[in-house]
Amino acid sequence: MKKHALKAFSIFSLIKRKEKNKEGRIREVSTRKEKIIQNIRKKALEYDKFSGCSQSVLLSIQEEFGMKNLTVFKSATVFGGGVARSGETCGALIGALMALGLVIGREQMEETEAYRKSMGPARELQRKFKEELKNQLGLKEDLKTTLCKEIQEKIYGRSFDMNDEKDYQAFLDAGGHGDLGCPRVCAIAAQVAAEKIFEVKS
Repeated sequence: MKKHALKAFSIFSLIKRKEKNKEGRIREVSTRKEKIIQNIRKKALEYDKFSGCSQSVLLSIQEEFGMKNLTVFKSATVFGGGVARSGETCGALIGALMALGLVIGREQMEETEAYRKSMGPARELQRKFKEELKNQLGLKEDLKTTLCKEIQEKIYGRSFDMNDEKDYQAFLDAGGHGDLGCPRVCAIAAQVAAEKIFEVKS
């Protein structure tokens, strides 16, 4: 990423230096990474209480990695609730992928090779997201898709029509924006994205 100076990435310079106290340096880097990831998780969870899973995930990463951009943030507005509240692809996952794209995405349309290379990390992020949802939410079965409505069914026992006023209220009554609902999904998506960003930049 050429245009953004990602403050969190400064820790990688510690890895590359030849230090006498190598083990201590590695521990320092690991501790700082863990703290950044925990901050990202916390922010994503809290932000989703204002609605907008995509923006919640994206903003938490933008802030911690020092790459805030209002235009990019605004572009994530309409992906919440599985794309315009339609229950399709999870908005939290979309926000995570947008954040990853800010780091590994191409800068010119003609950069086809960069486009192709970005697909591998993106697929890995998607797979890890499903895996972490299962583990952290205590799901008994693997997720078949990353559809918002399937994730809702796993969490609440049913999906909701987010564009129907009564059904949306039922979503809220079920804890939709509580710590154990969609905000936790955002925290997981943000965590997975941050981990992948650290991986591709190391």
